[in-house]
Amino acid sequence: MRRISSAFVCGLAFLVVLMTGSVAFADALADIKARGVLVAGVKDAVIPFGYVDEQSKQIVGFDVDICREIAGRLGVKLELKPVTSATRIPTLTEGMVDVAACTMTRKIARDDVIDFSITYFMDGQKLLVKKGGKIKSYKDLAGKKVGTAKGSTSEINMRNIQPKCTVLSFEGYPEAFLALKQGKVAAVTTDSVILVGLKGSDESPDKWEIAGNFFSSEPYGIGVRENESNLRDFVNKCLMDMWRDGTYKKIYDKWLGPQTKFYMPLTWEMETIPE
Repeated sequence: MRRISSAFVCGLAFLVVLMTGSVAFADALADIKARGVLVAGVKDAVIPFGYVDEQSKQIVGFDVDICREIAGRLGVKLELKPVTSATRIPTLTEGMVDVAACTMTRKIARDDVIDFSITYFMDGQKLLVKKGGKIKSYKDLAGKKVGTAKGSTSEINMRNIQPKCTVLSFEGYPEAFLALKQGKVAAVTTDSVILVGLKGSDESPDKWEIAGNFFSSEPYGIGVRENESNLRDFVNKCLMDMWRDGTYKKIYDKWLGPQTKFYMPLTWEMETIPE
């Protein structure tokens, strides 16, 4: 039997370490630059953050414009991939997208799986109900059914704050809203801006109202894969620069300003750090 020299073994071991090390320390930001495309996971049925425009048949919205601005500042094209609340994190961790900008609340539990940018949108959870009804807050939902989206923080928040209700989880918020219209649920619950989008895009918006006070804090972050600090830092710098130079306000007003059907006053400030 031929003996394998120790030098050969050492050389092979070094090669393995070198190869595995290059994979372990792959840089997503460098990969995006080399590819020339930023692939972003966004919602395609959540007005006004990400939805399919009836005229162009393209996905548009607040999150889309934020991602397009980030791609532009990086000098690459933008490619969009639709995700849902249930699929957004797996889609990111499996490498199908580079970033996930999809009304995703920053949570410690999620931070164990992915990394987040700084908060780029601040909101809280409320209820969408039939106007003139008896439901004024989550306290009135005991013994009733409430609709929301599968895989969202809204599911957990609702069960925790009103354990006497039954939470029905749908594929998306439009499906939950349809259940409300059909009388299958007494309310739809999620972040107030999403409820504003549902109400404002309905054929008869005056039939519905957003009820109660905030009963959760929902700071949105852009998701990146864990340990991709270069990409996360670049996204953070883009967001802070957009806030400082007025680009963020321009995008915000386009989708949520006083001239839109989804008006929400901008009442919070993005956390920025000096250059």
